[in-house]
Amino acid sequence: MDLPVIQPRRADLGPPVFPTIGIVGLGLIGGSIALAARDRWPSTLVIGVDRADVLETAMRMHAIDVGASDLNVLAGADVVILAAPVKQNVALLAQLAEYLERPAVVTDTGSTKREILAAAAVLPERLTFVGGHPLGGAAVGGLAHARPDLFRKRPWILTPEPGTSATAVDALSSFVAALGSTPSVMPADEHDRVLAFLSHLPQLTAGALMGVVGKAVGADGLALAGRGLIDTTRLASSPSGIWRDITASNADQIGPALDALIAVLQSLRDDLPAAGRLEEVFADAAAWREQLTTRSTL
Repeated sequence: MDLPVIQPRRADLGPPVFPTIGIVGLGLIGGSIALAARDRWPSTLVIGVDRADVLETAMRMHAIDVGASDLNVLAGADVVILAAPVKQNVALLAQLAEYLERPAVVTDTGSTKREILAAAAVLPERLTFVGGHPLGGAAVGGLAHARPDLFRKRPWILTPEPGTSATAVDALSSFVAALGSTPSVMPADEHDRVLAFLSHLPQLTAGALMGVVGKAVGADGLALAGRGLIDTTRLASSPSGIWRDITASNADQIGPALDALIAVLQSLRDDLPAAGRLEEVFADAAAWREQLTTRSTL
């Protein structure tokens, strides 16, 4: 059931790139896009698709104007943003043609790109798909943690297939830039390889590390922990649901990333008495850490 428009209106900060925005999945990412768009262009119509309880929360947060639990409500959207988990986005993509009868740009926010780009190949010509991945997030998910500045000064990667309409890519680039992000274009294969190291490997490592430490020392032992363990395992609070889809859709890239880390850990294990390898690893890590802190936009 559609919910009424109840939000107050302010002046837009420039003309809207897309007069009507549809967002499927109002979690941390989708909710933050909605809030950022509403903040930037108050006159733009923001449509949300999710469960009824999520939609009610989104309305109370003034994140959306209209909400529904099915895709019918997207009929007039100029852009549709699929912000559900990776596998769900792929399934939703196959249904969009039934509900979007006029030309529209379609994008997603998933952490892997090859699978959804392959699925987009069957879309009708009137729907232009451009893969997308905002590199902004938090260790906790859900609409309750959404905020309009989540993507500010953060990269937003677009992964169009060769031959994709330059107009659509330019429009999406303008859209994400207006939300505060820095858009860039990257081939899907390269995106999935790089993100396996930048995002997926740290997530799996933090989860495994926290589990090993917790089981070894217990709750009483954890009470003795300092900031090092807390900072290192921040990602261990992430919900596992979205990561099942990510690992399944990028297994061929995450596997080698894990192998590379395991090899370094094994070399440290083998050289514990002499600690020569430790010096090499730490020196290399310190140099790359300096690069990280110098170049990161966080």
